[in-house]
Amino acid sequence: MKLWVLGSGSAGNAVLVECGGSRVLVDAGFGTRELSGRLRSIGVAPESIEACVVTHEHSDHIKGAASGAKRWGWTLLASPETIAAWPELREATCVAVQPGDSVSLARLRVTAYATPHDAAGPIGVRLACLESGVNAAVCTDVGHVSASVRALCAGADLLVLESNHDEQRLRASAYPPFVQSRIASRSGHLSNRESAQLIRDVVHRDLAHVVLAHLSDTCNDHGLAHGVTADRLRGTRFRGALSVAMQHGVVGPFSPRSGRGAAEAQYSMAL
Repeated sequence: MKLWVLGSGSAGNAVLVECGGSRVLVDAGFGTRELSGRLRSIGVAPESIEACVVTHEHSDHIKGAASGAKRWGWTLLASPETIAAWPELREATCVAVQPGDSVSLARLRVTAYATPHDAAGPIGVRLACLESGVNAAVCTDVGHVSASVRALCAGADLLVLESNHDEQRLRASAYPPFVQSRIASRSGHLSNRESAQLIRDVVHRDLAHVVLAHLSDTCNDHGLAHGVTADRLRGTRFRGALSVAMQHGVVGPFSPRSGRGAAEAQYSMAL
């Protein structure tokens, strides 16, 4: 498995996961021209993508999904509420997935988890290689750590998790009070502190890489987000790597630990 964050933040989000030549995009929050450029910068042809999972209908996650599907033949997956909220998805014959549903593609299984955010029917996504069982969890736009969010993040080999804002910077920002309240609410976005605590809670020996995502340009910065999480992980058994996604560039590829999944694959073949 390989994972790239093509870009993450309020101006657009997209994560690419690859397993055995099968490729799935989680969100397409850029126009098709920008998506194509970012994909080709890592040697990936847009038409080689099998499916795109849309986590919710906010434009920074959905902007290029329907047009990308039409142009490059992607299968689209989204919750019924997201499809209802974005007419272009209905026109693109999007496949409806409820939280708890799993969809098996060529080499990847996609499982949807409910997430708390101020959208119609937001989901987070776990993508697992069918053969080896290695998996990646993508969880952004989360107001608080619900039981479903915790279940999504637990046991991931690769974890992309929102670390949106520093609480003090948010309070001192020029955002009007109602915007500050919305961001800090239980249906808004995770702070650095909340994200770092969740990562600490779900650490396990096979967690190979954590990528902090959806950072606020106004109320956060890369060094601050990285520092808060790194400090929180001290003294744990985390031996993986910690990175921060960028808004205007691609980061990755990130891969599971070497040999991870080999035993599961051998056992599966023995059966």
